[in-house]
Amino acid sequence: MTANLNKPALLVLENGSVYPGFSFGHESDSQGEVCFNTSMAGYQEILTDPSYSRQLITLTYPMIGNYGISPEANESDRIHASGLIVREYVSAPSNHTSRLSLGDFLRENEKPGIEGLDTRQLTLEIRNQGAMRGGIFMGSEYGPEMLEKVLAEPSMNGRDLASSVSAADKYGFGEHQGKEARVAVLDFGVKRNILRLLDRAGFAVDVFPAKTPAEEILSGGYDAFFLSNGPGDPEPLDYAIALTKRLMETGKPMFGICLGHQIIGLARGLATYKLKFGHRGGNQPVMDKDTGRVEITSQNHGFAVQRPQAGEAELRHINLNDGTVEGFTLKEQNIMSVQYHPEACPGPHDSAYLFAEFYRMTLENRVGSRVS
Repeated sequence: MTANLNKPALLVLENGSVYPGFSFGHESDSQGEVCFNTSMAGYQEILTDPSYSRQLITLTYPMIGNYGISPEANESDRIHASGLIVREYVSAPSNHTSRLSLGDFLRENEKPGIEGLDTRQLTLEIRNQGAMRGGIFMGSEYGPEMLEKVLAEPSMNGRDLASSVSAADKYGFGEHQGKEARVAVLDFGVKRNILRLLDRAGFAVDVFPAKTPAEEILSGGYDAFFLSNGPGDPEPLDYAIALTKRLMETGKPMFGICLGHQIIGLARGLATYKLKFGHRGGNQPVMDKDTGRVEITSQNHGFAVQRPQAGEAELRHINLNDGTVEGFTLKEQNIMSVQYHPEACPGPHDSAYLFAEFYRMTLENRVGSRVS
């Protein structure tokens, strides 16, 4: 590693651990839940994913910033993560699509970055002790007030963050002309590539704020409903759970991803719980029990749904690393949901077929409704 001329900075964890490093983003303090992501690429998509709201992201790949920042790769209109933690930052990117460096991108969004610390040790600490609150602080001298600020950061448990990242108003996405099916997307922190793939699958896409009244959505005559990804704990989202229950009563197809999957589970009566350190990365193996096929998936979540019992839902996808629920179906209600990210931005595209499956389900339901 070359000599670092940036200002010193510290990462402080709620257990009292202190990691010295150097600032390479905006020179400001920031607190959040410290998590790690094992993706080898895709730092821009990760930073702009609304699901990372109030989190400090540790990237386990050692060299970050190589290919710079390209505006078209953003998954939302800004960085939602509270900060970025890396082993070695590359300040001079090499990529023909790059428009600015990662450090400049962080500065534009007023988010701190810290490099030069031992991310392997940090990742092991999180794996052993669980995700914990932390803070990035400017300067080289530790003070007890830093730990006080970290401990003042609210826990992810019981925290509604979805409403803070949702759209303020309804909007349309993509091409609507000539489309056979219309889908209402409930925005709990939706990623742009999800909307792109819904549009590409054949849907006319309208996006609604998280707290939209059920009557407003139902009056639109939509053929299907989609529940998006998002940050925080699903259990406090009473408004989303109640809305989902109401939409379920229509019998129209419904698809949920990540937080949307958890909300569907809660609406069905299943419980959710916080994972020790979550699943975040582009290399999680998931088995489709219907086909026996194993998919390598992109994931980003700190909560999971309890395994359904007979009659509650049909378990379809399981995580081969730890056996957690990765997806279930409610065939009698035309509902499908997955915990992972089939839009895979970043990540492998093994699961992209689910958008086409959702579209087929919607068309078949329309035909069945006309026949009946």
